[in-house]
Amino acid sequence: MTVEIPIPTDRPVRVRIAPSPTGEPHVGTAYIALFNKVFAEKNNGRFILRIEDTDQRRSTPESEQAILDSLRWLGLDWHEGPDIGGPYGPYRQSERTELYREHAKYLIDEGNAYYCFATSEELDEMRATAKEQGLRTAYDRRYRDLPREEVERRLAAGEPYVVRLKMPLSGTTRVTDGLRGDIDIDNAELDDQILLKSDGFPTYHLANVVDDRLMQITHVIRAEEWIPSTPKHVLLYQAFGWEPPVFIHMPLLRNNDKTKISKRKNPVSLEYYRTTGYLPEALVNFLARMGWSMPDESEKFEYREMLEHFDFGRMSLGGPIFDLDKLDWLNGMYIRELEPGDLVARLQGWLLGSGYLSAVAPLVRERIKRLGDFIPSTTFFFGGFDPLPAEALVPKGKERVEAYRALRAVTEAVDSMSTWDEATIEEALRAQVEATGFKVRDLFMMVRLAVTSQKATPPLFESMAVIGKARCQYRLREATNTLKP
Repeated sequence: MTVEIPIPTDRPVRVRIAPSPTGEPHVGTAYIALFNKVFAEKNNGRFILRIEDTDQRRSTPESEQAILDSLRWLGLDWHEGPDIGGPYGPYRQSERTELYREHAKYLIDEGNAYYCFATSEELDEMRATAKEQGLRTAYDRRYRDLPREEVERRLAAGEPYVVRLKMPLSGTTRVTDGLRGDIDIDNAELDDQILLKSDGFPTYHLANVVDDRLMQITHVIRAEEWIPSTPKHVLLYQAFGWEPPVFIHMPLLRNNDKTKISKRKNPVSLEYYRTTGYLPEALVNFLARMGWSMPDESEKFEYREMLEHFDFGRMSLGGPIFDLDKLDWLNGMYIRELEPGDLVARLQGWLLGSGYLSAVAPLVRERIKRLGDFIPSTTFFFGGFDPLPAEALVPKGKERVEAYRALRAVTEAVDSMSTWDEATIEEALRAQVEATGFKVRDLFMMVRLAVTSQKATPPLFESMAVIGKARCQYRLREATNTLKP
């Protein structure tokens, strides 16, 4: 594939990633970060990390720190970011809200945006009408052309509102993608997008465009799932009178069945890959092969080799398969190339270091008589884990389908947990006792078997806290899939 990516001659290349700190750091974030970083360094540019934390209900400092730690573990360091600063900060969107409000007000004053006072009941009514009439957009624009006096009256009365962009009512909007060429979108398919939410925080669309402009981003390299949103961004650039950056949409990572990668079919947390024992250079190599290839088609190569040969012309737009067997094979190659001393250092830097051992040791101290008992008593803490067959997981007196539904409910509850400690785990599991109708001993034993493969272990909640959320999620999901009727 021949690809010509425009490179500015009057300013440096600047690219960014903008993850949301709302959960475990995602392997897709690392995938996009890798291609941003290599493109920037190939062109003597700058790679920026920006935190999109405008979802105040779900964003947490712990999640942000996990993103930073995981990317640094992979060696995907950045030139500017919330932790190291830079000339275009701050690099957290929650610290830039006044900028977004000023820009939204500018659009209103220019006649390109407006206050929308639609209530939740009105919005429900609009959606129902749109569904009945087979309309492609739900919002009927009823507040788009309110007289100025009416707008001022409602604002003075303190009515809640959002700010919407006035989208064109006809014609098409053209998006030029660096890997796909021109894409034309019928404007009739586009709602008047919300720019400012009722809580005063920006939507992704406004914050994204304003930040990219103010941070002088030249190329937006992101996943192809953002293609449908790009016309909205192009129109927003036009409303401001700004030149948009170059858009490059990377192919989505896929499961073996070609569906978009998800935690239901593959581990997606970078923490899972770190604690399971993958080497960072192996995972980076694996992610580099997701849609891109070396000129000699070699499977194993280092980042510096990717940098030397990088060209977007070697991208394939077919959804790359996130094949864990291939990752295991590649990781094994890297491990076998380590010198014995390096392997020992890697093991000590992994879960055999004193920090993790200090968390495990108190849990088994009362259960062992000799030091030699420590290893067989703790294998499941370190990855020595053999999933049990379905019949071993089903509590006595319960049907397999009942066990499946209960464990699925537990798995979903764990997925939604934003804090991971002994007390929070206990609270969540006890809530599932009530929700599922299972007896405490039956549900807790099923969870214990799913997470450890053993009936007798150190206390369940403490064990799960030490094992970590990412590995517990994976093990619970595997056990749930085993039980699936």
